[in-house]
Amino acid sequence: MSTASEAGAGNQPATTKERVFIFDTTLRDGEQSPGASMTLDEKVQVAMLLDDMGVDIIEAGFPIASQGDFESVMEIGKHIKHAVVCGLARAGTADIDRAAEALKTARRSRIHTFIGTSPTHRQYQLRMDEDQVYEKVVASVTRARSYTDDVEWSAMDATRTEPDYLCRVVEAAIKAGATTINIPDTVGYTTPDEMTRTIRMLRERVPNADRVIFSVHCHDDLGMAVANSLAGVMGGARQIECTINGLGERAGNAALEEVVMAIRTRSDVLPFTTGVDTRMLMRASKLVSAVTAFPVQYNKAIVGQNAFAHESGIHQDGMLKNAQTFEIMRPEDVGVKETSLVMGKHSGRAAFRAKLEELGYQLGDNALNDVFKRFKDLADRKKHIFDDDIVALVDDEVATASEQLKVVSLTVIAGTSGPQKAIITLDTGGQHVTREATGNGPVDAIFNAIKGIIPHQATLSLYQVHAVTGGTDAQAEVSVRLEEDGRKVMARGTDPDTMVASAKAYVSGLNKLVTRRGKAAPTTLKAI
Repeated sequence: MSTASEAGAGNQPATTKERVFIFDTTLRDGEQSPGASMTLDEKVQVAMLLDDMGVDIIEAGFPIASQGDFESVMEIGKHIKHAVVCGLARAGTADIDRAAEALKTARRSRIHTFIGTSPTHRQYQLRMDEDQVYEKVVASVTRARSYTDDVEWSAMDATRTEPDYLCRVVEAAIKAGATTINIPDTVGYTTPDEMTRTIRMLRERVPNADRVIFSVHCHDDLGMAVANSLAGVMGGARQIECTINGLGERAGNAALEEVVMAIRTRSDVLPFTTGVDTRMLMRASKLVSAVTAFPVQYNKAIVGQNAFAHESGIHQDGMLKNAQTFEIMRPEDVGVKETSLVMGKHSGRAAFRAKLEELGYQLGDNALNDVFKRFKDLADRKKHIFDDDIVALVDDEVATASEQLKVVSLTVIAGTSGPQKAIITLDTGGQHVTREATGNGPVDAIFNAIKGIIPHQATLSLYQVHAVTGGTDAQAEVSVRLEEDGRKVMARGTDPDTMVASAKAYVSGLNKLVTRRGKAAPTTLKAI
């Protein structure tokens, strides 16, 4: 087994005093989230990615918890090339022996043993007094040290432990041979100032505290896990225990990606470094989310779907001028391809023009204004606007810009009882005309109403509907083919309402027939 100095723990050269070690417990504490269990192959896959990413210590599991955990720790040990592989053990001989057995395959290994130290844990969980817990600390660390010189000891519920007693058991663990002392905020109870003071107190009061690495392991019950972890580092801790996506019991743990990017981004106030390749953060987040089936919230810091997305017109305008106006990190630094200017009802004209140019469209001011107005109307009705939606809007605008007939309004009454009815108003060269008609279905009723305004002999030889994008609020694209005196025209219309799209397509086809006959005057439309 490895030595403490090889494992990134214990005595550290002065040149590395500002290095913060990243201890990932996704495969142990993270997997304890209800419903987050992973298969052996999935655990190995995650562990190998963490190793490639530059994580210093990988807590691979709790070997005595199950045969599966034991086997996963052994298998992970075989594959990890750089990181220390760690196994968790309670303060009992069987636990520690089992962890040592599971870690035999690892090139670099650590036994992590723990016991509750707070009054609540001593009285209700352990049913032990202070001296009994103290003796357990000494015995467990001594036992672990007999297998390896890289031993981590944790005072479970440390932040609710009496300061004097916490100092006493930490001193005992160091004396027994622990090389890393972990101070967990097990129930997410502490605050940043308290965490800083706790770490400083231990380093100042406990003999030989300078010989070990202090670590923090913070839960997120009050939403302060990352802040508390960084506060611990400010107090002198040099190891942070965290998980990908903040996975963990109850409200989860400090999120690795947030901790690492906070240190990188705010180096002015957090003068520390980690060995993590941040460009792999998004990849790790997606892998853990996939294997655990735990979705990442859209507005999750660093790796959420919206972390580098902007919809507000003010924000989009600023981003187009200089990304630093509204982004403090580059998306590529966390493995995101690029910033996303999301098209929605809050988007501004500048972002919309940029999106059109990205899609290959160059529109004049008047055309841009018309399409932008239609885009805003669509965004008020449709939750997600996709590029294909915008393409359909522009193509529809270009197709109808010179048409004499335009749909102004449409009302359709349909259902299982009674005939289907349509009431439509068309703009016929500046004049609004309304007609009502029934039909064999709502589409037939719409076309009959249009024929009531513009009598014609054209026949409908094709009617086709498809969704421009996915989802129940997708735009419908309706295609029609009209035939008259041997002439055939194809036309289409788009709208989130299929009936409106049908009317637009039919009217567009009539316009094309008029154009082909060389009759542009509105009064000639009835001659079709």
